[in-house]
Amino acid sequence: MRIIIIFLLINNKKAIMMSSIEKWTLELDTLFIANRMQLRRAAYKILGDWERSDDIVQDAYIKVAEMTATQDVRQPLSYLFRIVRNLAIDHYRRGIFESQLFGLDEEGINAVTSIDSPENTAMNRQLLERVTEVLAKLPYRTKQVFELYRVNEYTQTKIAEELGISTSLTNTLIREVTDECRNVL
Repeated sequence: MRIIIIFLLINNKKAIMMSSIEKWTLELDTLFIANRMQLRRAAYKILGDWERSDDIVQDAYIKVAEMTATQDVRQPLSYLFRIVRNLAIDHYRRGIFESQLFGLDEEGINAVTSIDSPENTAMNRQLLERVTEVLAKLPYRTKQVFELYRVNEYTQTKIAEELGISTSLTNTLIREVTDECRNVL
């Protein structure tokens, strides 16, 4: 009789432990699904690349899933964001270190040759004409903001102060002109 009671107690503890692990896994899955885009954005702000951000979120999920449910996480969502942020920072730093150590793969690909082909010259002139046409159609203030930013290398804050507009408007105008120029190209 004692053996049966001990066996039942051991199995009952395992059942309780399994239910807490299953509960943690379910909570983790729910949090990741509900907040996946915000987690991606947090990683993207650091890395600037959506694909690498997806990798970071996946790594964070694996890291958190490997945790035991016995660890007390009081604010799981904040904990997830902290893990994603730390992994993204680590990944970013590793990328900088590797690029300094090994150099970029693209070095030399865009090297300027002393002899440019007539075709490239003609294509570049056409592109320049298209961009010039776009800039000519812009309102004066928008053109002025863009020139101060791109040509004179002013900061957006300095442009806003000089023209008496908000920095958010400055940012919006620069983005609009950049998008229009990209559409032409």
